[in-house]
Amino acid sequence: MAETAHVDGFVRDNLPPPEEWPELLFTLPELRYPARLNCGVELLDRRVAEGDGERPCLRSPETSWSYGETLSRVNRIARLLTEEMGVVPGNRVLLHGPNTPWLAACWLAVMRAGAVAVTTMPLLRAGELEKVVRKAEIRHALCDARLAAEVEGCRGRVPSLSRIVYFATEAADGLEARIARKTDDFTPCPTAADDPALLAFTSGTTGVPKACVHFHRDVLAMCDSFARHILRGEPEDLFSGSPPLGFTFGLGGLLCFPLRIGASTLLLEQGSPPRLAEAIERYRVRCLFTAPTAYRALLGLSDTHDLGSLRRCVSAGEALPKPTWEAFREATGIRLIDGIGATEMIHIFISAADDEIRPGATGRPVPGYVATVLDDNLEECPPGVPGRLAVKGPTGCRYLADPRQRDYVQRGWNITGDTYVRDEDGYFFFRARSDDMIVSAGYNIAGPEVEVALLGHPAVAECGVVGAPDPERGQIVKAFVVLAPGYRPGSELARELQDHVKATIAPYKYPRAVVFLPELPKTATGKLQRYRLRELAREEA
Repeated sequence: MAETAHVDGFVRDNLPPPEEWPELLFTLPELRYPARLNCGVELLDRRVAEGDGERPCLRSPETSWSYGETLSRVNRIARLLTEEMGVVPGNRVLLHGPNTPWLAACWLAVMRAGAVAVTTMPLLRAGELEKVVRKAEIRHALCDARLAAEVEGCRGRVPSLSRIVYFATEAADGLEARIARKTDDFTPCPTAADDPALLAFTSGTTGVPKACVHFHRDVLAMCDSFARHILRGEPEDLFSGSPPLGFTFGLGGLLCFPLRIGASTLLLEQGSPPRLAEAIERYRVRCLFTAPTAYRALLGLSDTHDLGSLRRCVSAGEALPKPTWEAFREATGIRLIDGIGATEMIHIFISAADDEIRPGATGRPVPGYVATVLDDNLEECPPGVPGRLAVKGPTGCRYLADPRQRDYVQRGWNITGDTYVRDEDGYFFFRARSDDMIVSAGYNIAGPEVEVALLGHPAVAECGVVGAPDPERGQIVKAFVVLAPGYRPGSELARELQDHVKATIAPYKYPRAVVFLPELPKTATGKLQRYRLRELAREEA
């Protein structure tokens, strides 16, 4: 590879030792990148050079920027970073704000300057930001002014975070005013393909967050694998969805994928199902990215909102229940594209689309990736036998200075922490997170399987199923249920749900305890926090 362009070598110096890296595969011609590569240039400059300068690029309900206008703003921000804020290649830059064109432009400017983007969820508080800033040793930040209180709170805890500029403000020292005085030409940093481009922090649902290092080539690899071969977007598509750009599912689906093909993206600060439904109808969104629970909620809005513009819908973040897939297909005619990805892998690596979809299956390895199911001895399980999902491809896990690298990467495989079954045709079926398997009276029961059964009952809007301690059976299956409108909690309804599960799957899997909640605990990305349900189950026991 080319010599690094990084002046600040902190991230490269804190990569895992080479023997702890996963095996990387570059089997497809489109995944073999030149040694010198800047992903920001590939995503933006190339589009302008190929004649897309006047096409819409970054949109919001308030504004719309063409590719040429976006490049002009990105160049000015890159000048601000390097000329006034003192950013040098390899420095980490904190990006904090909801999904807006300004946040996206800042991310592209960080790429252009050769720095390392650390984009965080907008709901993080000062204490949570502190963990990120300390772990990544961040001194520079570009943040939405509306979130200044938490950012300043973080600076109070970590004084080294000393160079902060706020956007979404009319202040004289805000980003907009400062870049207005800059010229819009900037020579991008000639980064190496394997220079770090971003640190993606895990959602932290199971403890201390981990920082995943991804290179410039990784950003393009997610575009040239899943997006190219499974999503198959078109330049006329308008992309939108709910995941924050701080979540790699959102970074790919709402920024990198559309820019890679010259399409446009509608960035929404709030991606709740009602807001999504309104945006789809008003702006004629064609490619949608959100979680299974949101697709289920959109079903209830399909009678009052025109969703007919949708062409491609991608579901990730957690397993897509078969009842949700079938109901969405029946209501809209669209086959949801399910997929499993990981922050460690940057994006989706198992999926299927169109006629390749088998409802209930996640799919097959995305072109460029290989996957298998391993037992506890890292031996391959035969078809039909559950085991640990393992994957290899052009991207892979590289934790920043973290001994947990050895847990995630074993014998060259990325071990995702999911229990899967593979069938004779190479399709992968999700069973549970490895720590979600419930062992009750000798039976292995996958909580998500019980969730799918419960979701088949009209009274259930959302649910989470975990194991609860039990003196006789070791564990029992316990269901936490959010009811659909018009249903009232009570023992009679609980029995009805139990009977429904018994009639749907093997009777021994039914939830012996049902608890009704007004809402389920979730991360900022909308992912169910099962560990909190397990804590609640232990407390109640």
